[in-house]
Amino acid sequence: MIKAGRIERTKTVLVVDDQEINRDFLEAILEEQYAILFAENGQEALEVMTAHREELSVIMLDLMMPVMNGFEVLQRVREDEELQKIPIIVLTAEREAELRALQAGAADFITKPFDEIEVILARVGRIIEMSEGRKLISAAERDPLSGLYSRNFYLEYVSRLFRYHPELHLDAVVLNIEQFHSVNALHGREFGDEVLRVIGSEVRAFLAETEGIAGRMDGDRFGIFCRKQADYAQVLKRFQQKLNERFPDVNIHLRMGVCPWGENADPVTMTDRARSANSMVRRNYKNPLKIFDAEMQRRELLHQRLLNDLNRALEEKQITVFYQPKYDIQSTPPRLSSAEALVRWQHPELGMISPGVFVPLFEGNGLIGLIDNYVWAEAARQVARWREQFGFALPVSVNLSRSDMLDLHLEERLVRLIEENGLEYGDIKLEVTESAYTDNAQMVLDVIRRLRDIGFEIEMDDFGSGYSSLNMLSEMPIDVLKLDMKFISNIAVSETARRLVLLMLDIARYLRVRVVAEGVENGEQLQILRDSGCELVQGYYFSRPVPPQAFEELIRKELQTERTEGK
Repeated sequence: MIKAGRIERTKTVLVVDDQEINRDFLEAILEEQYAILFAENGQEALEVMTAHREELSVIMLDLMMPVMNGFEVLQRVREDEELQKIPIIVLTAEREAELRALQAGAADFITKPFDEIEVILARVGRIIEMSEGRKLISAAERDPLSGLYSRNFYLEYVSRLFRYHPELHLDAVVLNIEQFHSVNALHGREFGDEVLRVIGSEVRAFLAETEGIAGRMDGDRFGIFCRKQADYAQVLKRFQQKLNERFPDVNIHLRMGVCPWGENADPVTMTDRARSANSMVRRNYKNPLKIFDAEMQRRELLHQRLLNDLNRALEEKQITVFYQPKYDIQSTPPRLSSAEALVRWQHPELGMISPGVFVPLFEGNGLIGLIDNYVWAEAARQVARWREQFGFALPVSVNLSRSDMLDLHLEERLVRLIEENGLEYGDIKLEVTESAYTDNAQMVLDVIRRLRDIGFEIEMDDFGSGYSSLNMLSEMPIDVLKLDMKFISNIAVSETARRLVLLMLDIARYLRVRVVAEGVENGEQLQILRDSGCELVQGYYFSRPVPPQAFEELIRKELQTERTEGK
């Protein structure tokens, strides 16, 4: 067991805000310099302050919150001789509230929406420095629940181990509790704390048998650096069995990511890679272990390259919009009805990059909004050009990502695109995946209702791939259901698949919404869908996604057919 030397320790910041996006933003800014605790309302904040009063260096306090607002917290803190020693920075968008908060005892304020990162860091640092009399006040060396090192002490100590003991060749391990928030919600925070204590105890027992160090990184994530193990599956099994023995009546699942030591390895990169491997087995209950390998490294380098190249790709229009037609199959012959906008990236060095590679990447990094806004603008301009060229507007569907729902200016952006291009609201249809409705459903429903009230048509994409209940489906403000292609691919060979599609068509008729079947590839599938009453289809049977010039040929062909039939 490696013994810890004494080092300079870090400070702890409590972030109190009921908006998850604000907590995430502040965490991203502060986590490199401070240990961070979180609370979602004033009542929870007071509980955290009381439990951690000795280690807190500053509190960042939102004013407008449910349960107990920030002004009430300021009053309660003012009445407590110990808590009033902790400086408070209020977070507010109202100038009048700033003055009132300062009068109530706040040390400083930061204006919302947050913008300049350096200003936020400078204000936090200045307030701590003033409060502590320019002395370095450490956060707790040990996490009080798990008994392991606290996050920042752990990371600093690991860095020193790599610097002064390179001969150790330690592997990085990241251990997570699957859906820990659900464990807390179902069984209470005290139960969750006991789970953390048990894991911490078993990790310490494991490290007593090998050289290494461990820390609690945040809520349910543990970091370990240890000598290479012959079988990490057995290590994970050991931790899992301890939980099963201690909590036999509760299903608690662990997952693990490992990054093996390598030449020129540094602890931060290794921890990030172990965390990436850990994330890849999220909700994989059959195989909850992933070891970072050469393929993952290749993918990591590719992802970093794409992240670095995104802005240039947008500026140079390397990213283009293709269009896949949708046909009304209840007409004879089928009629071109509308199209879906699909993004493609022709990289000057890497060639054509599949959206299956870069779309999930940008979704995970919060950059998908840049892609979406680009596609919306291109699609709107294209609809306007086709209207001028052919004398009618062909509606185009564009994707609306879940992260777009968090954009406070979303409605304004979309309305401006319609107005600037002289379009009708029905000319641009908005596709939202079914899975987006199942995560923070009420927020998504509220946004979609507002867009629909304005006049946009809403399409639920990939229907059948998620887990929407029929009750929830009845509440969703939608105009079109798009059947996931995995159902369509088997309807000609599987009676079960055919029955499922018929059931979903019946649901759509009950809800009085139209249906688009995706992935139609042959005449047999088409005939089954036509006979079943499906109105619209898209797929390779009619056309792959094509660039605008090629799509214009489909429009010309449609117009020629209409002229021929009119004779």
